[in-house]
Amino acid sequence: MVDQFVGTWKMASSENFDEYMKAVGVGFATRQMGNMAKPNLLFSVDDGVITMKSQSTFKTTEMKFKLNEEFDETTADDRKTKTSMTLENGKLVQKQSWDGKTTILEREIKDGKLIAKCTMDDVVAVRIYEKEA
Repeated sequence: MVDQFVGTWKMASSENFDEYMKAVGVGFATRQMGNMAKPNLLFSVDDGVITMKSQSTFKTTEMKFKLNEEFDETTADDRKTKTSMTLENGKLVQKQSWDGKTTILEREIKDGKLIAKCTMDDVVAVRIYEKEA
């Protein structure tokens, strides 16, 4: 299940995130804030409902979901998306669709770190988080 994700994760590094936000269609000012933010990711599970919270000085977002069930999400940059979360080969795969576009965010635990890979068309950003003790 998703137990390996449960806990608090602190951002350690972020590569190519500005290019990814551009590809998604995020405006300049929001990208500037997004690039400065070093969010913590908090995962918890309660009775089959997974909560993922992203906390930063810029913005805190929270979504609750069940695996394999589509839901409405308002992203940190205020896109209204149809989102689904699946577990594929140990990766938590988030698929967001809006205005005929789709982006995929894959999160996996590797060597004790949470690796988040964000893909929009041919643009890929990688953000690495370390678990807080």
